Amino acid sequence: MQERFDKILQIDQDLNRIQDLDILLERTLYYAREAVSADAGSIYIKDGDELEIRHSQNDTLQKKLPPGKKLIYSIFRVSINEKSISGFVASQGTHLNIPDMYNIPENRPYRFNTHFDNISGYKTVSSLTFPLKTNQGELLGVMQLLNAKGRHGKIVPFIKKDEPFVMHFASSVTVALQRARMTRTLLLRMIQMAELRDPKETGAHVNRVGSISCEIYEAWAIKHHLPKDQIEKEKDILRMAGMLHDVGKVGISDVILKKPGRFTNEEFIIMQSHTYIGARLFDNPESDLDIIARDIALRHHENWDGSGYPGKVSWQNDNMMEDKCSDPMEKPEGLKGEEIPFFARIVAIADVFDALSSKRVYKDAWTSEDVLDEVRKCRGSKFDPELVDIFFEIIPILRHLQEKYPDNE
Repeated sequence: MQERFDKILQIDQDLNRIQDLDILLERTLYYAREAVSADAGSIYIKDGDELEIRHSQNDTLQKKLPPGKKLIYSIFRVSINEKSISGFVASQGTHLNIPDMYNIPENRPYRFNTHFDNISGYKTVSSLTFPLKTNQGELLGVMQLLNAKGRHGKIVPFIKKDEPFVMHFASSVTVALQRARMTRTLLLRMIQMAELRDPKETGAHVNRVGSISCEIYEAWAIKHHLPKDQIEKEKDILRMAGMLHDVGKVGISDVILKKPGRFTNEEFIIMQSHTYIGARLFDNPESDLDIIARDIALRHHENWDGSGYPGKVSWQNDNMMEDKCSDPMEKPEGLKGEEIPFFARIVAIADVFDALSSKRVYKDAWTSEDVLDEVRKCRGSKFDPELVDIFFEIIPILRHLQEKYPDNE
């Protein structure tokens, strides 16, 4: 037993290094399943009087996919009431250990929803579901672990002695969740400042850009055999830095940002300065996040062939920026190829893909076919060819992320 609680301390240390909320939820679910040998599981986050499923994992179904492919789950919500298992746990603030999901006693108010089993061919047997609550009793969400694996991989009930361990784990995890949620809130408030100025810069859009960027990076990193720890660390940073790619728009005039027609040359030069302004927010960097967020803000409009902006300027020198941008004829040569920071190349693809796919007050969304044709057309000119190839390998995952963060219209 002591060994298991020592493991919790180690997990606490690992989770406390993660800053992004979605990355933290993903790792939390992985660690919880590993601790009790659960084949599958889900995390729900409280949203008003409902629970929204945010992350799901399933080893059995994952193994049926080709290497590098990910399971795609339906996004759904559950009312916080006693009719469902997760809703019961959320409403009552207690855990449930169910040995057989298909044979729940008739006197229980909750029932197992067999929909996922029916469409996937998976057979859910045992479950251990518990609330994620703060020390003050605030419900953050619910975690549900499925199908405990016994000897030789046989599915068995979760044992009674797992319960205190899991509850202690849940208690310690909520501290990290609160911190990550606060970090996400602060990021979104920064982004909301830009959204007030620019109707294109919505919270849903930046969430999609951040998460799409992570998926492109992860697929690339796996293909290049990067260590798992490095992948997780850099995903955590990229998820947040990608969200801040256009934060510099807070310094651009409303007259330009909200102009419905095409920019004049002078207006376009001013618009380009949002890259400098965004980078200046991360001047004197104190962390890897600051450095990567600065690179992305400054360089996500550079093109693979060197035709992008802002080009080869020293953004640390305000006077130099003004001199270079005061006359379109003095536009510096753009960075090209691998001169462009790697994460900025990724965000460039994610940003264009999502912007073209999204409906705005000034334009309709492009069709899926037209969006993909545009990305394909920009391979080797605007975008890194290798990253475009990886992008097309994971299109179903990227579509799923667009559904996960819908525009509130």
